[in-house]
Amino acid sequence: MAFQSFQQEYMQTPPITRAYTTACVLTTLAVQLDIITPFQLYFNPDLIFSKYQLWRLVTNFLFFGTIGFNFLFNMIFTYRYCRMLEEGSFRGRTADFFFMFLFGGTIMTLIAFFVNLVFLGQAFTLMLVYIWSRRNPYVRLNFFGLMNFQAPYLPWVLLAFSLLLGNSIIVDVIGIAVGHVYYFLEDVFPQQPGGFKLLKTPGFLKYIFDSPLEDPDYQPLPEDDRPGGFQWGQGQMLGAQNREDGQGDEQ
Repeated sequence: MAFQSFQQEYMQTPPITRAYTTACVLTTLAVQLDIITPFQLYFNPDLIFSKYQLWRLVTNFLFFGTIGFNFLFNMIFTYRYCRMLEEGSFRGRTADFFFMFLFGGTIMTLIAFFVNLVFLGQAFTLMLVYIWSRRNPYVRLNFFGLMNFQAPYLPWVLLAFSLLLGNSIIVDVIGIAVGHVYYFLEDVFPQQPGGFKLLKTPGFLKYIFDSPLEDPDYQPLPEDDRPGGFQWGQGQMLGAQNREDGQGDEQ
């Protein structure tokens, strides 16, 4: 029964969130089982360009360390806020959501050329959290039962928590900075006098990820004339019950 519930929840997870979190978990399990090592995953420009190990451009975003508190903490936040973004402000816009992944990952990779960082998964998580928090400014949150605050403060709370744990905050700062750049270019600048949309999702991504628009000339058959005479009820948006209050605003 528990497995069936997990399977149902897994299949109801929107596609980009499901693919990314699954890749993170499988990568960590592969390291834990000694199938691969972190040395095969980390960001190394020399190996990328001289040995053509292009997979490092992706795998450095998938490894959060061996299974432990840090891994579970990051996975919970990655899954939660990635899913809420995909089901909220990106609902029905899978191509735009994937393009946000590409944009954020590309900017972080460029930064990594100049900063000594080998894994960027935590920065990517902070980017997702930052974008969600700015698009849901009136949502009230509780952090481990210790404090209550509104959503825009969440990235800074996580940064302070990381600092208390003795971790370097440079990764968190990069995630917040890249998240702000995306938020500004996508949500703020186009609304300014003389502003315009700078980030445009390529057409081939829309072709791959977004279903084609319904033909406006299509005339469905009346209910009684449909084959088999079934009563075709209204569907329910997957994962709608899992969204938090105040999250469903479209851009």
